[in-house]
Amino acid sequence: MVAGRNPVAEALRSGQLIDKILLFKNASGESINEIRLLAKTYNVPVQFVPVEKLNSLTNIQHQGVVAFKSGVAYQDLQQVIDWVNERGEAPLFLMLDGVTDVRNIGAIARSAVCCGAQAIIIPEKGVGALNEEAVKSSAGALEKIQVCRTQGLLKAAETLHLNGIKLFTSEMKAVKKLHQLNMQEPCCIVMGNEEKGIQKGLADEADEHFTIPMKGDFDSFNVSVAAGIILYEAMKQRMYGITQ
Repeated sequence: MVAGRNPVAEALRSGQLIDKILLFKNASGESINEIRLLAKTYNVPVQFVPVEKLNSLTNIQHQGVVAFKSGVAYQDLQQVIDWVNERGEAPLFLMLDGVTDVRNIGAIARSAVCCGAQAIIIPEKGVGALNEEAVKSSAGALEKIQVCRTQGLLKAAETLHLNGIKLFTSEMKAVKKLHQLNMQEPCCIVMGNEEKGIQKGLADEADEHFTIPMKGDFDSFNVSVAAGIILYEAMKQRMYGITQ
């Protein structure tokens, strides 16, 4: 965490990886304007909060500004799609909707790298911070996979569709089973919050809805475990073909 107007501005100017900036909603002045401009230049989200929120985070004289460092560098989604296509690969992406536990995010990233996925897509808000703990949980995988942060997942879904990449979402009541999907084609797997699931608008944009077969009579898999199962099926199909 970086607190104070000059330290935050310097962190941005020097190219440090910043996850987000919390700004006192009534803060003003030349240095605040510079921070907002630098944040816009480097695509760093800015959230306007009450001063009590900032006071609860640090005892340092924050001057109305607190920034959180990021453990990864964020990439542009379209540029990543172009990069994957140039390599002659079929895109295999993950999209995280409301996954807030950094340990789950780390575990998902680890499975993604092991199974050959090229990118993880996250929103600016509503997802766990990709900080040192997340990188540690991923065993360094978050530093080996492209991470794309977008202003909204619906916009990201539109970009994926324009590039011929299908969206697959997991639903408990879906008719199609995981192994019945064609995951050799360019696709993005959407993983949602364990309690709320995937937001309706995003689910409506999905090309395929599927379920993971379970033998036991229980609620569902943990989100990171489910992601690992799905990614393994994608890797198996891409290495050995589709088997029913």
